[in-house]
Amino acid sequence: MLATVEHDGVADRVAVEEPLEIRIRGEALAVTMRTPGHDEELACGFLWGEGLLGGPPRSVGPPADLANNVVEVDAQLRADPGRRRFYTTSSCVVCGKGALDEVAVHAPALASGPEVARALLAALPDRLLQPGFAATGGLHATGLFTASGQLLLAREDVGRHNAMDKVVGRCLLDGVLPLVDHVLCVSGRLSFELVQKAALAGAPILVGVGAPTSLAVALAGDRGLTLCGFARRGRVNVYTRPERVVS
Repeated sequence: MLATVEHDGVADRVAVEEPLEIRIRGEALAVTMRTPGHDEELACGFLWGEGLLGGPPRSVGPPADLANNVVEVDAQLRADPGRRRFYTTSSCVVCGKGALDEVAVHAPALASGPEVARALLAALPDRLLQPGFAATGGLHATGLFTASGQLLLAREDVGRHNAMDKVVGRCLLDGVLPLVDHVLCVSGRLSFELVQKAALAGAPILVGVGAPTSLAVALAGDRGLTLCGFARRGRVNVYTRPERVVS
């Protein structure tokens, strides 16, 4: 979703950013800033990525009061969301160990997964459809690819984590998780949070245009995920589990 603003007397298009409240059975759980669109996917992907859902929800959609910028999920949570947030916010204090341990509770070590050519991984960002970014320069994207490089699904959002949540949420609603034979590609840097979401989705390979963080590399290695960064101009760096990458 785009909006028109003005700078220096000239009309310009920018990405829309608005809050979204996620409710569970009428109770507010979280608020995230996002680009409107695919809100049901975003809510489901967020809950899955936090280890709070054990499967697709009974229903997801507008709340009974039809409030704007709210999506309601009817599901039984598998964990206490307060405890999950504690580990997320306290991880830096313990050098990431609490965060790594918490993700391990909900994300088993990944399956062997496919072998993919290095040149193909390097080319994935060029195959990632980003019409919103082309129009505004202000959106991140996540794409779901087959091991042969076919783009199956792409989502854009002002938040890189939201774009990932929308893809994972769509896969959850379609019943195709875990993503054991697929590759995820993101348009920016590779943070701990994105690796966490990819691991919980069961994706064995995550590719990014930008750099990874130290904790992202640690988590990818811990969960057996192949993490690839700086995918651009025909090159890519492979940081963990290189045996899935072939020449």
